[in-house]
Amino acid sequence: MARNKQRDRAAAAVSVVETVDGGLAELIPDRERPRGWTLLIDGAPQSHVDLDDPAHLAFEYQRRLGHIADLAAPPNRPLQVVHLGGGAFTLARYVAATRPRSTQQIVELDGPLVQLVRRELPLDAGARIRVRSTDARAGLAKVQDGWADLVIADVFSGARTPAHLTSTEFLAEVRRVLRPGGFYAANLADGPPLTHLRGQIATAAAVFPELALTADPTVLRGRRFGNAVLLASDTALPVAELTRRVATDPHPGRVEHGRALADFAGGAVPVTDASAKPSPVPPASVFR
Repeated sequence: MARNKQRDRAAAAVSVVETVDGGLAELIPDRERPRGWTLLIDGAPQSHVDLDDPAHLAFEYQRRLGHIADLAAPPNRPLQVVHLGGGAFTLARYVAATRPRSTQQIVELDGPLVQLVRRELPLDAGARIRVRSTDARAGLAKVQDGWADLVIADVFSGARTPAHLTSTEFLAEVRRVLRPGGFYAANLADGPPLTHLRGQIATAAAVFPELALTADPTVLRGRRFGNAVLLASDTALPVAELTRRVATDPHPGRVEHGRALADFAGGAVPVTDASAKPSPVPPASVFR
């Protein structure tokens, strides 16, 4: 009976559609979760949020990022996190729910999108989350040296990561912001022949001594376009535990690191500001 009432309330929710700087934003109600919503920009899914259960991560790549947040410090210890790219603030809500008293900064260029999310999917008033409407790299430059335990990059403009967020110069700024032992995690999107992904691995390797990559095996084999999460640090990574968690996801993934990851990069060269390009355009079939 209670479940039926929840579904009735969810069915009564209606989509919210507004034009934002990045295109047409849609908030679509989740029929299975009474206060669950999916954010789409120009038809491309960006985020899923459950206001009743912010620890629920529906998207595969967000689960991978959630695992990294879980492993960024001992359980229950508050984190200091910089989120480059806001979406519906999904990962910031997750960290606030799983690590109370964390202090977080969200940098999201699209001001109208920020206003839409704040109005329709309000943050917990007690969460220590600051939102800045500015360019991700410009916002990162304002963060003090060694402030962050974790920097998460999940920035897409028209379904592509902007070129200036793919270079060694950008990652040098990320490393400056991280405390010793801090983690950098990036959501990357690519498809065959995986040129962009291989280049991003080489770029991160030029700045950070320790890397790992997690994704669906079919993406890593270059059989389809999809997301991969890159993890980097100046210290040894919890590869075994990350591998275990990713393997037990609803959509199991694979983790590559060390020699296997270097072989996967296949001699790709680091990207600089002078050579940087946006990530590739996803095929239309990805969003069908």
